[in-house]
Amino acid sequence: MSLEIRRLHLADLRGPDGHDWPVHGFVITHPGGAVLVDTGVGGPADVLNDWRVVNRSVAAALADWDMSPADISLVINTHLHFDHCGQNAVFRHAAFAVQRSELARARLESPDLAAWFDFAGARFELLDGDTDLLPGVSVIATPGHTQGHQCVVVATGEGEVDVLIGDAAYTPRQYTSPPAPQDLPPGQASDPAAWRDSLSRLHALTPDRVHFCHHTAVAHG
Repeated sequence: MSLEIRRLHLADLRGPDGHDWPVHGFVITHPGGAVLVDTGVGGPADVLNDWRVVNRSVAAALADWDMSPADISLVINTHLHFDHCGQNAVFRHAAFAVQRSELARARLESPDLAAWFDFAGARFELLDGDTDLLPGVSVIATPGHTQGHQCVVVATGEGEVDVLIGDAAYTPRQYTSPPAPQDLPPGQASDPAAWRDSLSRLHALTPDRVHFCHHTAVAHG
């Protein structure tokens, strides 16, 4: 079975480092229905203003691929920061696969964002560590950026493996040559030791391609 990964350009924002960053989500085409990894930016107006967000609706991004929100059967949130779960409510018909520890963290640390991911009727598929979700689609627990961060591993056919890395690394350079803790960019790791261990786990997978939320390049095996 061959699965296809399609990148969605969901927003642009200005990070705390003063640099401009894209925000990407990803669609995984699957015989059982399309899977969406991360939904883009949402949150209170002051949050969006602080980050100078130029936002785009996830519905418009899906339309670029002749798809609509109704085509999405499952949403996987790599984590619950405002730029990864901000349009979850568009997919009220779908379940949200998230690490149990990440939902607990977000409810505690980000109550002001709760309406964007923890809305009435939201159906969470709570995960405890590495989990096979669908044939060819699994998640691997990668704490460090946040306590409950996870990456998505996709078997794209012919024995090849792709990783949708979320915020476990912002750029290909950070992935291939992890910097020392004191050189990490702002916000990269809430727990630098766990972050480095998680990158080691990802490297051990020897993926053929790694796709980034905040960078347009793809890292090749």
